[in-house]
Amino acid sequence: MKEYKAILFDCDGVLIDSEPLGCEALARAVSASGLPMTRDEATRIFSGNAAQASIAWMRNAGLDAAAVFGESDRILFEMFDRDIPPVQGIEAVLSGFDLPMAVCSNSAVQRLDRSIARTPLAARFGSHIYSAEHVAAPKPAPDLALFACERLGVAPEQAIFIDDNPHGVLCAAAAGCLAVGFIGPSEHRQGHAQVLHDAGADHVVHGMAEFRELLSRLLLPLAA
Repeated sequence: MKEYKAILFDCDGVLIDSEPLGCEALARAVSASGLPMTRDEATRIFSGNAAQASIAWMRNAGLDAAAVFGESDRILFEMFDRDIPPVQGIEAVLSGFDLPMAVCSNSAVQRLDRSIARTPLAARFGSHIYSAEHVAAPKPAPDLALFACERLGVAPEQAIFIDDNPHGVLCAAAAGCLAVGFIGPSEHRQGHAQVLHDAGADHVVHGMAEFRELLSRLLLPLAA
């Protein structure tokens, strides 16, 4: 059995259940700019995108992307001030395995500072909370996974990378990590498990209980 020595986590939708909040904030910001948008529409258009893809969509729609993102961040950070909900079951995963872990997110450093870094979960990662701003290219490029592995001192093939979007799965696969697609409690996209498989996921899990079971099989000597 291959020996795995680290776990890399996407943030939104994997560690914290923030995808609905982020899409609601974007919908409200886009609507305020003059283009009515629902949260469901924002989810379909923006969920899982790298920032440049979202910026390109807004520019094509005739919107001032910087202004929309600024308003979206303002709304989202107000939401985070009230509550930053963890994904159900994530605490048991983080405490159940004694090996290095890192956050690998396409989100900006500022957003990570206002979200995951302010939760009790952050203590499990120490300084290993990484944004796409730390590397040359965001997911789906392999840069972020490779960067985190280097910082953790492990080879990419020794790392397990879990993400709820195909961009993250593609990043993990391109880097040589074991790619795990995650279907979280707020996931509503039809056929999303197949999308993750098609992106190259070695495994797709539904909920953190399934991920913990998978880790227990892969990391049996390290299971609590």
